Amino acid sequence: MKIIYNRSKIGWYWAPLFVSCWFLLFYLVVIPSFHRMPQLKTLEDERQQPGQFIGERAENTLLRLSKIGPKVVGSAANEQVAVQFLLSEIGDIIDDARTDLYDIEKDVQVASGNYLLWSMVNVYQSIQNVVVKLSPKNATSEAALLINSHFDSVPGSSGAGDAGMMCVIMLEVLRVITKYETPLTYSVVFLFNGAEENPLQGSHAFITQHPWAQNIKAVINLDSAGSGGREILFQSGPDHPWLMKYYGKNIVHPFASTIGEELFQNGFVPSETDYRVFRDYGHIPGLDMAQSLNGYVYHTKYDRFNLIPRRTYQLTGENILALVKALANAEELENPSKYAEGHMIFFDMMGWFFVYYPETTGIIINITVCVLVCVTIVLYIWMMSSSTGMFRRRIWAKFGILAALQLAGVALGIGLVISIALFLDAVNIPMSWFSQNWMLFGLYFCPMIFGMGIVPAIYFSRTKEHGLPLGYGIQLLMHSHCLILTIITAIMVSYSIRSAFVIMLCIGFYTLSVLINLVTKAHKTNFLWLIPHCICQVLPFMFYTYCCYAFYVVFVPMQGRECNTNPEILMGFFTALMVLLFAPFLVPLFCLFRKSKTIISMFGICTIVFIIFAATPIAFPYAEKTAPQRFFAVHTARTFHNGDAASTVSHKDSGYFVLPVDRRPHTVDDILFENTNFTKSERIDCDSELMCGFPIYSSRWLNAVDNSYFVPGPEPNREYIPTLTILEKSSKSATNIKFDLEISGPDHTSIFILPLNDSKLVDWSFTRDPLDTNVKPPYYVYWSYALDPKPLQFSLEFEHENPNWSGGTFKIALMGHRIHDDMYITEDFREFLATFPPWAHVSSWLGSYNSWQL
Repeated sequence: MKIIYNRSKIGWYWAPLFVSCWFLLFYLVVIPSFHRMPQLKTLEDERQQPGQFIGERAENTLLRLSKIGPKVVGSAANEQVAVQFLLSEIGDIIDDARTDLYDIEKDVQVASGNYLLWSMVNVYQSIQNVVVKLSPKNATSEAALLINSHFDSVPGSSGAGDAGMMCVIMLEVLRVITKYETPLTYSVVFLFNGAEENPLQGSHAFITQHPWAQNIKAVINLDSAGSGGREILFQSGPDHPWLMKYYGKNIVHPFASTIGEELFQNGFVPSETDYRVFRDYGHIPGLDMAQSLNGYVYHTKYDRFNLIPRRTYQLTGENILALVKALANAEELENPSKYAEGHMIFFDMMGWFFVYYPETTGIIINITVCVLVCVTIVLYIWMMSSSTGMFRRRIWAKFGILAALQLAGVALGIGLVISIALFLDAVNIPMSWFSQNWMLFGLYFCPMIFGMGIVPAIYFSRTKEHGLPLGYGIQLLMHSHCLILTIITAIMVSYSIRSAFVIMLCIGFYTLSVLINLVTKAHKTNFLWLIPHCICQVLPFMFYTYCCYAFYVVFVPMQGRECNTNPEILMGFFTALMVLLFAPFLVPLFCLFRKSKTIISMFGICTIVFIIFAATPIAFPYAEKTAPQRFFAVHTARTFHNGDAASTVSHKDSGYFVLPVDRRPHTVDDILFENTNFTKSERIDCDSELMCGFPIYSSRWLNAVDNSYFVPGPEPNREYIPTLTILEKSSKSATNIKFDLEISGPDHTSIFILPLNDSKLVDWSFTRDPLDTNVKPPYYVYWSYALDPKPLQFSLEFEHENPNWSGGTFKIALMGHRIHDDMYITEDFREFLATFPPWAHVSSWLGSYNSWQL
């Protein structure tokens, strides 16, 4: 006799309500929680609440600082006006300070040096830092805490968000601490860094040369990748868990995650901060924090004072003030090396509260939850066998079938997501979500949900009469997914991936709902088991969608400055991962509704519609001011020499070098070259000329050279073209030759050196790191100066196995850049820039390219 089980279903018309409830939870709770910030405290509030951070004062200070305009290293705005502004503000703070409690010293550091950054030798000359040291009277220790941010900016940007705001936060923190009776055990050094965008030169100058640096024991680094908003802690330590304990105990508005730290440290974020320099060259631990809201304006002219949310000042200020007070009194600061052991797992729960615990504790929790999952599933199947009268081996067989179906559904969903990502990039329509984030829902959420839901929906529709009750079948399906996630968690734990806690939370809350249903026996009913199940999914759903939303806020704008990798893969893969965490215990519930296959197929139809949108103007990725496409344009004069400076010129031209920096480099081609007088010139052979004859400004440009092009045009002002002089050429043996060279020119110059004819560069005047670590030629030297424009003198020593040096020893290319004072830009160049569409942001200046073979 065949047993026919109750397989009643819920009316299909309840499905939209079910979906709407989760959407409302996201829009009414998750998004407001992400953007929640405290009320701005005013100058009036200070009278009633002395000792508090006053956001209005910081806001007023930033307004005055940002009015200086772009503050590029080497410009009068940065080296004179900004420095004097900071000294004036610091002077006013000292005048109001409690000098009976603190000793306050200020200093303007002028420094020169060089070091290896990435594969580039970073040479700086006469750059400036403004430094303040706050020491408690009668201090018994010389240990100090460092607070760092930078006041310089990229060309064309006032740097209000990056990182003028952090500088005024530091000023207000300094004022609050010194004006009121704030107990300090250790000194605090405030470093107003004058050369971070250069890149990372000011921090290196301080930590390797300043006399106060030797007593620095920890650092709080403050930076920005956007325009205000909540600052995220994305790096800590390394290997100093005590720092995270103080962050967790004292932070007022937490925003931090181990996920972000591991993403940053594994190269998913195309950026670096001064934290790296303090860590690598100062060997000091610290906290690395940055604001990331509205990253579209980062490093553009749209990074303006008026775009920063007013409450940001209060939020970040309260956080930094609390952290400085705590760390400046932390006993660990005396000798941090004693506490340098282990890592922390940390995350904030939607900004409501902060969770942190040691990695060893995390391993124990993860393993315990994994074991509990396995025990619960076995217990469930045991009890299920008793209540249904089915043999346990038959139930296990069903469980195996459903696990295979779940794997097939997940594979289908991921396969669809990856296929869409590859397709959109292949047909040159990536980043449709760049300015319109809602496109991500149709392109990646919908296919993932469709794949995960359609396979079990088909299976359950074809087993209507026999087998398990529908409720039991769906529960077994979710058990199988839970078991799959448990295995993944165990693997991540075995590889010491701290982000395993993310999956642990997912399976932990699901297991909790299963245990509640087992205790109450609700799992035997048709629908009653849904109540504890859905309730236990609310908190995980909010947490994962919060993480997902935070990821998009940070990473979507970043794709506007990344051209080497397919951004669709990153967005699609992360979305698929999030769906696997917040939806696997919700999607199977669609099978409880009548017409479940039709309901789930709607997600597939939605995917097709959104792919069509991506190919139309509806989903054009860029928008004027709010989400511009980035370009660099350099008005360039190029001269290629056959030999040294006195030799014949082999080729000479001029024009506009254009460098797109994202994955859609050809969006402006029709606008620039159709019905205009501009044309692309033929590319110079990259094998014959260094950097393909292009005036490279930054090491990050090296990744985008393939998409760049040269547009012939009139010659620019030649006043700032670098000159090369051979001071001396000597030899100490037949196989050795030494060149003493001198370069003069603008305050930002790129130098590329390529040994020729089997010669080898064995020594030079710069750091030996690239030679000792076998950096692949050509060698890249970036030289900049601020106050002192004296020429750069250096030597190059080559070796050759054969004493015959004919054919040239090396090739050298100089690329000069005048990146400030746009008064030198010609009308011809302005006309060329005017042809770019409104949604394009073009950073432009004068440059040059000169090469010689010596």
